[in-house]
Amino acid sequence: MKLLKGSLLGSAAAFAAVGAAHAADLPVKKAVPIEYVRVCTAYGAGFFYIPGTDTCLRVSGRARFEGGYMTSYSRQNGNGGDTSGYQGRMRINLDARTQTAYGTLRAFVRLDAGARTGYSGVGTSGTQQRIGQAYPGLGIDSFGRDQQFVNVDKAFIQFAGMTAGRASSFFDFYAHDFEFAGATAGSDIASTNLLAYTATFGNGLSATISAEDPVFRRSPIFSASNNPAGATVNANLATFAQGNSPAEVFIGYTNGQPTRYSFVDVIQRSRMPDVVGALRLDQAWGSAQLSAAVHELNVGNVANGAGTGSGSNISIPHTSNSYGWAVQGGLKINTPFIAPGDALYLQGAYGSGAQLYTGYSAFSGSYSQNAATIQGQKFNQFFNDATVNPFTGQLQQSTSFSATASYLHYWTPEWRSAFFGSYGEMNFSQAARAAQGIAYAVANPFGLINFGANAVGTPGTRFYALSEALRDTYQFVAGASIIWSPVKDLDIGVEGYYTQIGVKNGRVIDKDKSPTAYANVAAINAGTFVPRTTTSDGVSSFRFRVQRDF
Repeated sequence: MKLLKGSLLGSAAAFAAVGAAHAADLPVKKAVPIEYVRVCTAYGAGFFYIPGTDTCLRVSGRARFEGGYMTSYSRQNGNGGDTSGYQGRMRINLDARTQTAYGTLRAFVRLDAGARTGYSGVGTSGTQQRIGQAYPGLGIDSFGRDQQFVNVDKAFIQFAGMTAGRASSFFDFYAHDFEFAGATAGSDIASTNLLAYTATFGNGLSATISAEDPVFRRSPIFSASNNPAGATVNANLATFAQGNSPAEVFIGYTNGQPTRYSFVDVIQRSRMPDVVGALRLDQAWGSAQLSAAVHELNVGNVANGAGTGSGSNISIPHTSNSYGWAVQGGLKINTPFIAPGDALYLQGAYGSGAQLYTGYSAFSGSYSQNAATIQGQKFNQFFNDATVNPFTGQLQQSTSFSATASYLHYWTPEWRSAFFGSYGEMNFSQAARAAQGIAYAVANPFGLINFGANAVGTPGTRFYALSEALRDTYQFVAGASIIWSPVKDLDIGVEGYYTQIGVKNGRVIDKDKSPTAYANVAAINAGTFVPRTTTSDGVSSFRFRVQRDF
């Protein structure tokens, strides 16, 4: 037995020795090295190296809930009567930077998306829908109330002083930094497509020249007629998009006399980019900026040939392009001597044929030539960059200006408030409005054609004196907010503001109290229909926000 046990043990040892010898002849596989994500400290907190590269990346974003309230004065149409709106929004930021021999190469991408309900001014945005960044629900109860939106808010490259892509306009300065709703008048289009070069001179001084996409700065050229006939899409969407071919009345001549009329296609064409220049100073005490812009206005030709009327040898001049312009000055003053984090913004802008550079339509939006935000609004403001002179065919520019002030104050490190206000005006020359009135008289001598709220009326008549079309208007905004940040990067706050709009001279028809007035032009002029009138309108709005940044 002992002999057998010894033999078995010896055999096992021999096999083990042989196996070890053969194993020693096999190649040894080394473990794949694990490349851990490394922190990148060159560009601040949150950056890390993309494995296998020398590029540093920071991922950030936010989530937001917002609910709002705005008084409604009307339930007369399908989209009227809502007083509340809600939205949930998301944002993702990607910031990639690489150090090169020419300096930092940067690419920045920001994606915004969300779902919002409610009428314009609280939930949905007509301007966002106009430029194709928001998509309406088409149900009976949801059209005009429900929007899903996706917005490539930023997508730009920066290298050796160059900025190329989708970025904030270099014209803008304050850009509603302290506000929830962005209700004050002031230039702020969020982002545009641009190609710019910035030169730095040291001590915080820089200068920028930028070629920017003109589409996002367009306000409509005045259109006396908006005919969506022949539309093959949803009728509401066709009307919303200003129809197939908004047209302005144009007078033709026979032997020097205005005997015919036609319509000029006033949909704007793209030919030249906007040119923006800015001089900026950034110091420990704050910032200052002077900026200027040139904006081309370029429309089509006569829309339907010789037009309607009698006579021969009609003369139809071509509508030449025109260049609008705007200038702006801004100042930011840090006031840590009052409380750490406090700051004051002051900004003023003036423009000719460039209303979106002054931001006069910030409250109502720029999706229409006479947009309305207040439900049951008594009258609409007109936001046209220009009108077409019906006698010469040339563009006559409007002017606008805005002045804004905003102050951010920290009561404690966890509690802060913003106080803000603005005043602005939109002005059309008396000659331009009178010319439109004469064109209206030729095309509609008896006041029987319903041009709606776009009707200027015949000069010298009662309706002309009361029409809202191309009237000089003003806008006043005042508001404040209170925000609580119990922990880092969490904001819980509420904002309230009051907006008043008014005509600078005379009175206008109150469409809320006299909704049929614009269909009774002849009766108004004859004195058999006396509409209610007004000089101003106003509304208060409130927003509640919960936001988490990361």
